[in-house]
Amino acid sequence: MLAGKVALITGAGQGIGQGIALALAKRGVKIAAAGRTMEKCEHTRRLIAERHGTEAIAIACDVANTADLERSVSATVARFGALDILVNNAVSTSPGPLLTQQHDQIMTAFTVGPIATLRLMQLCHPYLSAKGGSIINMASTAAKRWDMSNYGVYAAEKEAIRALTRAAASEWGKDNIRANCILPHARSPALEKWIAHYPEEAAAFVRSIPLQRIGDCEADIGEFVAMLCGPESSYISGQSIAVDGGQACMG
Repeated sequence: MLAGKVALITGAGQGIGQGIALALAKRGVKIAAAGRTMEKCEHTRRLIAERHGTEAIAIACDVANTADLERSVSATVARFGALDILVNNAVSTSPGPLLTQQHDQIMTAFTVGPIATLRLMQLCHPYLSAKGGSIINMASTAAKRWDMSNYGVYAAEKEAIRALTRAAASEWGKDNIRANCILPHARSPALEKWIAHYPEEAAAFVRSIPLQRIGDCEADIGEFVAMLCGPESSYISGQSIAVDGGQACMG
């Protein structure tokens, strides 16, 4: 059972992060919804209270700022007394040809992506190991695309997260910490913006999904994450799982 456990979720103000927060809260998980925009995180907190009556807090957090990461973990533990689930969902993308990528763009992508993911896993480790915990990191099928043109930096940061997740699972299994990656397709605000800007590519993208649809942030992605955090998945660790309607071949 997940009821009574505590989850810290970054990028929880909208999209996939919000969907995961709602799915976990439905099962009685106490939620620390962290994100750059406090108003959006407060909206997630209100949705949780209205729909499920579960305790939740909103935390302003820029994951590129180490002090914010430290404060987010401290605030979560101070409020709830524990931390059982970490979801690293915040992301920064830098699409475009490799020759156009500027140093600042690349550094932001990696700072918000694998560097923040690793730092937050390190900060949460003492609490996750106290009773056994679960880490869910967000990767992407971008590196599995039939054509990776314009997605090199994004794919690289996400592949780095997959490597860090596997390492955490290997090193921290003895501490009863599980770490897994999901590679989701979901109608997040970011994806909606991409669809609006690249309608032809987006149409081809959907046609390449065997189930012929893009997933829902809560019903498809959030529910799967809740299952992955639950006791029925207690022997799953170190895995990268595409939650994408069957599009990617992970072999």
